[in-house]
Amino acid sequence: MSPNLHPMVNVAIKAARAAGSIINRAALDIESVRVSQKNANDFVTEVDHAAEQAIIETLLAAYPGHGIWAEESGKEQGAKDSEFVWIIDPLDGTTNFIHGLPVYCVSIALAVRGKVEQAVVYDPTRNDLFTATKGRGAYLNDRRIRVSKRTELKQSLISTGFPFRQGDNFNQYLRMMGDVMQRTAGLRRPGAAALDLAYVAAGYTDGFFEFGLQPWDVAAGSLLITEAGGLVGNFTGEADFLDQQECLAGNPRVYGQLVSLLGKYSKFASAGDKAAVRQDSAQI
Repeated sequence: MSPNLHPMVNVAIKAARAAGSIINRAALDIESVRVSQKNANDFVTEVDHAAEQAIIETLLAAYPGHGIWAEESGKEQGAKDSEFVWIIDPLDGTTNFIHGLPVYCVSIALAVRGKVEQAVVYDPTRNDLFTATKGRGAYLNDRRIRVSKRTELKQSLISTGFPFRQGDNFNQYLRMMGDVMQRTAGLRRPGAAALDLAYVAAGYTDGFFEFGLQPWDVAAGSLLITEAGGLVGNFTGEADFLDQQECLAGNPRVYGQLVSLLGKYSKFASAGDKAAVRQDSAQI
């Protein structure tokens, strides 16, 4: 039974599917896709740009007075002072895409006065469509989704993203990874944060953590999680995390245990916790 979708979600779905068809067409001949490098290990393709343009055109055709905040073109398009801002990642998982690894997605969120109210995450290789409207629940292909019911970290499957940028604190991440690996049923690194968050919302994984994510990586996924009954925030458990480059998510019980485990690694941790982490990291 299809949920009664909010009109703005329907427009975002149309935009996501338009981007998805561009991505799927390009995936048939991945060798011919032009790739350039924004920074070390940070790739962008002509497909990212074409998909982003298709999304923006679809959204602005319906809502010309709305603002746009997109990964590749920033805030160049759309209204500059609107309370309604679409936050867009046209292709999350570009590195997977250019290698032909079919784990990537389109992420579109609408923030109203800074709070995410509508969300779409679309996986074009599986035709999986995740949607949420604030207060109306989260859905996967018209079926209501909920976070998992697991209560113990040792039975939980956790996803993450590895550090890959220059300046990332690899030693600290290795400590975090070791802490999580030894206390869970498994750690996964699929390579597309927006999809990782959608999978927590659907209960496929029980939690997720990553440093260095941008608002367009996490905006849509964060609403999917809260509407599916989960929690999302920074490593110390603060819910106002969108532009803090720390993301932790999970079902409520697992989230609490992850905060206990990983909170000391947060840039918002207490001075004592940070000193202990520095001392530990020096021993790796």
